Amino acid sequence: MTPGLTAAELTLLGLLVEQPRHGYELEAVIAERGMREWTEIGFSSIYYLLTKLRERGLITQTDASRPGGAKARKVYTATAEGRRACSVAAEEAIAELRPVFPRLLVGLANQPAVDPERLIAALDRRAGALAAQIEHVRRAAADERHAPEFVRAIFDHSLGQLSAEQSWLSRYRASLGGAHVPEGPVPARPAEPGNPGGDTAVAPYDVKREQKQFYAPRNTAWALTDVPEQQFIAVDGSGNPNTAPAYTEAVGALYAVAYTLKSAARQTAGGDFVVAPLEGLWWSDRPDAFTARAKDTWNWTMLISMPSWVTKDMIEEAARTALARKKLPAISLVRPLTLHEGPSAQVLHTGSYDDETAVLHELHHTYLAANGLRPSGLHHEIYLADPRRTAPEKLRTVLRQPVERLG
Repeated sequence: MTPGLTAAELTLLGLLVEQPRHGYELEAVIAERGMREWTEIGFSSIYYLLTKLRERGLITQTDASRPGGAKARKVYTATAEGRRACSVAAEEAIAELRPVFPRLLVGLANQPAVDPERLIAALDRRAGALAAQIEHVRRAAADERHAPEFVRAIFDHSLGQLSAEQSWLSRYRASLGGAHVPEGPVPARPAEPGNPGGDTAVAPYDVKREQKQFYAPRNTAWALTDVPEQQFIAVDGSGNPNTAPAYTEAVGALYAVAYTLKSAARQTAGGDFVVAPLEGLWWSDRPDAFTARAKDTWNWTMLISMPSWVTKDMIEEAARTALARKKLPAISLVRPLTLHEGPSAQVLHTGSYDDETAVLHELHHTYLAANGLRPSGLHHEIYLADPRRTAPEKLRTVLRQPVERLG
């Protein structure tokens, strides 16, 4: 990297090489592209860094007038020297393999000092955090589907890194006897008193397998189905799912409780289960909030399906255990939720989340009226695709709308 040009400075300089921008535009792009996932650049430091770049002659500053007599905005533009410095620094950053110092490795080096049960619990908390982060990056990538290829490459790299750690963590947890989702056939249970010949263990309950008509529908056009009563763990919130910290915290809390429940369920008559896909109920006070993609006005309840034998008491106990271990405040918001959506219009949508607009327009302006129906519940989405291997245009999402007959 060019001497004295930090990663944060190079990030800002690169955005100004793309095009001139004022401070709030820089902040918006940084947030939209998830740049704070891989650079230490806070909103309060943007103008400080811009001043340093300007003093080095890498950018210039001009005042741009605004309509209505509003105070002029300062617009920053990369100079010829700034473009050269950006090119040199970016090339070096791409080519050089620099060591990283993950705190995880320091923890593993001191693993013998940790009680075995607490070690498993810590790995479970990390698994929940990884799942939440993957979901966050996946959503951010889907929203940036029209971004330049190099932006897409950043998201792809982030997902690759997170997914690689997720695979390692699953194997390591399994080697220690921790909670683990089997990736192949379940071995037979060995012979023991009461089971002299041994038998074949029952595969963990998997809602995707047991309720295929709701978690693996084949219809790509709207069709009616009858959804039975189902129980979930849930967290309520509002705001843009790509930028609101509450959303990321809610998803992390759900996975933390779900994995704690999974471990506890092994000791019950119901047995083990596979943690289900993330789901969400969505609504807004603005009628056009979803077609206009006014995400800051969205309300949501994020969900993870639970097997029928997981009780309210189990959920509350798992939440207390997860909160004590992880100390993530959002865990206190996790609650049991029972839904009986009944008659519902449902479709399997393939594509990015923003591409749902046309499908939902068809539902509300064509399909419902043609079939004498009206909405009777909240818009429901189930996220099926694996973000580690799926481009935004190939994401698979179940879209569901509970309905009732007119009149």
